[in-house]
Amino acid sequence: MHAAAADRPEITPNFREEATQEIRRFTRDWTARDNRLASVSYFGTFAVYFLTLWAAVLAWPTVWAVLPLIVINAFSGVRLYVLQHDCGHGSLFVKKRTNDLAGHGLSVFTLTPYGVMQHNHNEHHSHLGNLEERDTTEIFTMTLREWREADFWKRLWYRIYRAPFILIPVGGIFTYVFAYRWPKNTRDIGPMAVLLHNLGLAAWVVLIWALAGVPGLIIYAGTVVTAACIGVFLVYLQHNFEDTWWDRKPDLNPARAALQGSSALDLGWWFDLAVANITYHDIHHFNANIPSYRLRRCHRALREKYEVQTIGWREAFRSFTLKLWDEDQGRLVPFPREERAPSMPAEA
Repeated sequence: MHAAAADRPEITPNFREEATQEIRRFTRDWTARDNRLASVSYFGTFAVYFLTLWAAVLAWPTVWAVLPLIVINAFSGVRLYVLQHDCGHGSLFVKKRTNDLAGHGLSVFTLTPYGVMQHNHNEHHSHLGNLEERDTTEIFTMTLREWREADFWKRLWYRIYRAPFILIPVGGIFTYVFAYRWPKNTRDIGPMAVLLHNLGLAAWVVLIWALAGVPGLIIYAGTVVTAACIGVFLVYLQHNFEDTWWDRKPDLNPARAALQGSSALDLGWWFDLAVANITYHDIHHFNANIPSYRLRRCHRALREKYEVQTIGWREAFRSFTLKLWDEDQGRLVPFPREERAPSMPAEA
């Protein structure tokens, strides 16, 4: 039974050091890796991925059968990406080498070079909540002051960029289909690794064509686009919601950036299963050593002790109306209504 809300302190009690240490000790109890659970998650997700892809090919061109299979396959692709992300943190399997081998093995099916993902995501963790390092975030956020100082063209670009029907489908397709073929940090990570990844991806596409022909390619394209949309939907909600938190050094508090600046999405058990519990992003940022197969249980246990802010479906969709970080209010806000010059009084 849950403790009464009145008996539970907020998870963010002004981020006093003693409270932060208590939460850190609590989450540390959930960091144990288990190769059996990791293997079930890893190979089980692959099984769903391949089976639904092949089932969709067999069901072609029966639309009512193909479309649900594409959606399930897309979610399994997102789940593979989350497992790759776990491998990058070294938190899926017990040994680092096993995590790295598993991460590389996933990369063709996530369309994401493993080393690039690992490098970018570690940068994201290092600069979370830092307004002066927003280039490390997945979704760029402008401040209200920057908006007011921007010219017409910069505002227009930002309005287009943050429009959900541009950000999600176009942004997802651009990132996973095109940008990851030669990411901006390729020279830092190693061009050969990216080239080998692209060759592996090309071989996978050719294999689909050889086994299933044009219908196979159409189905695969559908799963890639759907998975990209789901991925960007999640990436946006992980740090873009009304009560998120940003700041500048020296006032930047890493614990607050993790726990308040990252979301806990309460979208149901099936959704958590489909995306390997990445919905509980607050405690992931607070302690990235927690494996994905323990995140949900850890978060539920934490909610027995603390009052934790969660985001449901209504709040999730509302978050897409929030566009700018207001440094004075300390919250994400919609675009301001354009101020109009006062009308001149009519002459007598």
